[in-house]
Amino acid sequence: MAPTLRNDQFDPLPAEKAERWETFLNWPDVTFFPNVVGLQLEEVKCDYARVRLPFRDELNQPAGIVHGGAIATVIDTVVVPAVAWIFDEFRPLLTIDMNVRYLEAVQGEDIIAEGWVRRRGSSIVFLDVDVWSGSGALCATGSLTYKIGRPMPAPDGVTR
Repeated sequence: MAPTLRNDQFDPLPAEKAERWETFLNWPDVTFFPNVVGLQLEEVKCDYARVRLPFRDELNQPAGIVHGGAIATVIDTVVVPAVAWIFDEFRPLLTIDMNVRYLEAVQGEDIIAEGWVRRRGSSIVFLDVDVWSGSGALCATGSLTYKIGRPMPAPDGVTR
């Protein structure tokens, strides 16, 4: 069974913005925590993004299921492009609240997460996330609140 994705509910990014997001999670000269975990960007649209976490044994907890912290990392990261695609300049994004509901264990499968903007204010954004196993089971949901910082120079090695 395939996940029921929401991507068709969101408009494509304008070409110049889409180009800027091509290297998200794939920075050639620097490694950040999402890289260590192994996240891969699959799609960015206006107020929407989807990432994949390919399964590997190191993501398991001792009972042989994917660790909840790995799933929380996916939830906290997938929303970044959904929040920031709109800005032309780099802005720090800060998680100020995150709620995760684990619905089903994931064992030996990739994780696919999609995040979208529920409501956008001038400096606060409310977001929702669905997390699916590779076989299509809804395994977690998340709701987040992000604070948008003031424009600043991008960190070394980050084009987006």
